[in-house]
Amino acid sequence: MQRNRAMELTTKIYKNSMIVLVLLSIPSAFIDWKTYPSGIMAGGILGLINLKALTWGLEGIIGSGRATAPTVFFSMFRLFFLLMIVAALVHLNLANILGIIAGFTVVFMMILIEGFKFAKKSG
Repeated sequence: MQRNRAMELTTKIYKNSMIVLVLLSIPSAFIDWKTYPSGIMAGGILGLINLKALTWGLEGIIGSGRATAPTVFFSMFRLFFLLMIVAALVHLNLANILGIIAGFTVVFMMILIEGFKFAKKSG
């Protein structure tokens, strides 16, 4: 029962984040047609991947009752992997750092908003 509610929450976060990211990317194309929209989408997608990885890590720890070596390794190096991807995108001029930050911020705000709604409804 609790797992279904958590899946419902993450699904809402994914759906709402993608809608806002697309709506934010469209006007940003008028500022810089190549790097801002791709940066916003890349930051948002990386934020959603990070959320999924966090969910897997927590499910692994809670499900087994203890932290396994792969779970700990992945959790410890998740931020490093994200930073390496961001650095590569910026270095190759595929994304703008401000756009990536905007994309991460959209996902973070959706996590806060949907989490608050979920807690209020559960509470």
